[in-house]
Parts: sequence; C-alpha cells; structure tokens
Amino acid sequence: MESERQDLVEKESEKNAVEEASGLSPRLIFETIRRNGEEELRRPVRALFWSGIAAGILISFSVLGEALLRAHLPETSWRYLIENFGYSLGFLLVILGRMQLFTENTITTVVPAMMTPSLSCFSKTARLWVIVLVANVVGAFLISAFLLYTPVLNKETLAVLNELSRHATGMGAWEGFVRAIPAGILIAAIVWMLPSAQNNEVLLIVIFTWLIALGDFTHIVAGSVEMALLSLQGMLPAHDAAFGFFLPVLVGNVIGGTVVFTMLAYAQIRPEIENPKHL
Repeated sequence: MESERQDLVEKESEKNAVEEASGLSPRLIFETIRRNGEEELRRPVRALFWSGIAAGILISFSVLGEALLRAHLPETSWRYLIENFGYSLGFLLVILGRMQLFTENTITTVVPAMMTPSLSCFSKTARLWVIVLVANVVGAFLISAFLLYTPVLNKETLAVLNELSRHATGMGAWEGFVRAIPAGILIAAIVWMLPSAQNNEVLLIVIFTWLIALGDFTHIVAGSVEMALLSLQGMLPAHDAAFGFFLPVLVGNVIGGTVVFTMLAYAQIRPEIENPKHL
C-alpha cells in the first residue's frame, strides 16, 4: 500500500513538472484571453471610463520616461538605445495595473466576437472600444495640461518633450499609419504571451515596448499624450492632429493588433476548437 501511494505521488509530481515545463498550449492561451475579453465586455460603463482615463494619464510616463533619459544622458551613439527604455514605464503601470488601454481592448474583446459572432456581441465590443478610446484621450489631455500649466517640469525637459512630440506626430498620415501596424502587432504579442509569462511579465512588457520605441513605431494612446502636449501649446493644428496623426495611427494599431496578429492566432487554433476530440 505504501509503495502504491509513493508511486501515485511520483506520477503526480512528474505530471505537474511536465505541465509546468511545457507551459500553456495555444488553445488554453486563447481561452484565457477569450474569458478576459468577456469579463471586460460585462464591466459597467462608469468603470470602463474611469479606468480608461487612468490609463491615459499613466501612459504619459512612457513619454516622460523617454524625455527624462534623453535630457540627462550624454549625446553619444548609444543614447538612443538607452533612452527608449523609458518608453516602457507607462506601459508597465497600465498593463500591470489592469487599466483600460485601447490597444489591449482591441485584442481581448474581439476574441469573444470571433467565437460567437452576433449583433449583440459586436455592439458591446464597439461600445467598449469607443468608451475606452475617448477616456484614454481625455486622460492624455488632462495629464498634458497638468505638465504644461504647473511648474512640474523645467524648461529643458519640456523642450525635450516637445522635440519628441513633434517627431512622433509629424511623420505624415501614411508613415504614421504604416508605423502603427508593427506597434499593434507587438502590443498584441504582449497580450497573448502574458498568460504563459509566469513571473516574467515585467521583462516581457519592457522588451516589447522598448522595441516599439526603438523601431520608432507609433502608438495611439502614448502618441495622444504627445499630440495633446503640442495641441495645447498651439503647435499642432486640430486638422493635422486628427487627420495627419490620430486617425491613421488608430487604424494602423487596430489592423496590426486585431486583423494581423489576433486573426492569425485564431486561425492556428481554430481546428482545435472546432474538433476538440482530436486534441
């Protein structure tokens, strides 16, 4: 009896070790994201809105982090590599704090719509997208006004912020759109990899958001902080802000995160979902 009990314990230990080593399967990752998406769709409007405002405010630390590093690092060939690590700060705050960031919700909430397509599901997803996007932009303008109209920043840091903002919003509509697609893909990759990241969430977020900054890719919410900073100072006309930056980058992020990454990820596990007996 004792030997049988030891055999059972050993087999259970081996099973747990194999499961831990192999990680989550693509199907289980997809199911985790689907459940998260359904949970987001059930959240009340007020909770979504205030969480979205918080995300719009906190994402400003990506722009601030990059600006502060650039302002204090010497002008060398490697400065660009280091200063872009500052871009990860806001994303760490928002993602680990479970705030409502638009580029995440274009991924998690579209999964339930793909699984059970219906007018009700599509309308709920569209409602969430609109609420979160508006809230993110409101938060971006609130934090930008705070940075500009209080003595929180010195002139040198503000000058660097303006320099970064002019670069981010001055690419032109087509270039901003194209550069937004890789950013959407990388944010989607973070969302899909977090369930199996275990204790490496911080490293995962830092590396992928650093790549966004390093590649000079455009992100709609972080970029909205830069857009707001220039708009409030009269440096960016409303027409240029809307049609030269905001809308092209918005569409590019959605295409990269939803159409390219999420659809392809769904395609790879669709046969397993439709035919679970083959697993």
